[in-house]
Amino acid sequence: MHTDLLKSLRLEDSGVPIYVQLREQILRSLGAGILRPGERMPTMREVAVALKIDLNTVRHAYDELERTGAITLVRGRGSFVAEPPRPLGARAQALQVDSLAKQTLATAAAAGVDPIALAERMIALAKKEPRNE
Repeated sequence: MHTDLLKSLRLEDSGVPIYVQLREQILRSLGAGILRPGERMPTMREVAVALKIDLNTVRHAYDELERTGAITLVRGRGSFVAEPPRPLGARAQALQVDSLAKQTLATAAAAGVDPIALAERMIALAKKEPRNE
């Protein structure tokens, strides 16, 4: 239920733009199963009011989530968690992995996080989590 998502969102004064913090927290929540595919997301207004931030900041985060395929925006109906994508071919998957790795490294650098420590933590977490294959 999206009230769980609203309760879990927290903003920090870390120098990371608010829309990026919001986008990343929503992605983590989706990965953790707080919201399931097809489930309705909180409205942009609900998020803005809950976090006391500008509606355009939330819109920016939601637009990025839609661009990455994490959510689907349906005019007049709301935002919904997207269905998982179909499995990629080997070449497309390699390109996707490379792109995601570069994006993650850039995010880590912007947050002042050691990329080797991040990679080690990601490997540890991946070993704990069941893989969707």
